Amino acid sequence: MHATAKTEPGQPVLLRHDANGIASLTLNRPQHYNALSVALLTELQAAVDAIARDTAVRVVVIAGAGKAFCAGHDLKEMRAHHDRGFIKDVFERCSRLMLSLTRLPQPVIARAHGIVAAAGCQLVAQCDLAVAASDARFATSGINVGLFCATPGVALTRNVPRKRAMEMLMTGEFIDAPAALSYGLVNRVVPMDQLDAEVDRLAQSIIAKTPVAVAAGKKLFYEQIDAGLERAYELASDTMVCNMMTDDAAEGIDAFMQKRKPQWKGK
Repeated sequence: MHATAKTEPGQPVLLRHDANGIASLTLNRPQHYNALSVALLTELQAAVDAIARDTAVRVVVIAGAGKAFCAGHDLKEMRAHHDRGFIKDVFERCSRLMLSLTRLPQPVIARAHGIVAAAGCQLVAQCDLAVAASDARFATSGINVGLFCATPGVALTRNVPRKRAMEMLMTGEFIDAPAALSYGLVNRVVPMDQLDAEVDRLAQSIIAKTPVAVAAGKKLFYEQIDAGLERAYELASDTMVCNMMTDDAAEGIDAFMQKRKPQWKGK
């Protein structure tokens, strides 16, 4: 395993393992359900940038350690640094990472299991392909704490039909893996004990093709289907920054962490 930055003594926030043309990036904050802290976003960006230059890598797999794939942004960290500059930097880092995944020459497969929420759902949606364990549950749940999932909505609405996306964004309710498959959010659903094998099958099918066609095809795919992606992320990031600074978002996140019902102020 290749380890990068550390979140706690001896604990890297991201693991990288390369084998047979596959670079596996594992979010490694299991005690925080792999929430996307600034450190983790930074390391993911560095890893993706390095992989873009690595011709030995044919496919990238993004996974999560522990019981969850990713529960979203690290709300506790964001509340601890509740100023506009910090919040803006977080969402800009995340949007830059999502764009980098799309621009990466190699296809990216999300290996989803357990909780896949908010920015975690965004990450799955932004990956080129996704394989889910049958226990996976997906949600854009920010609305439950007073924070509309604007940036996750950019990726979500480019994967699933509008009515499905709006329902997820407005209710924050979880959908199960079969529903995610029917929505088009994931490609395949298998039992947890078959997840790694199914991800490998998909990866090997891609590796068997010429990397020239795969890279060119991926580039063209996004150029023709997502011409407005960068501007959409700019708008969504600004929306999330403004939303994060509201009293209701502060109250909602505090209530979530304190395990109580929020008292909305309407501002």
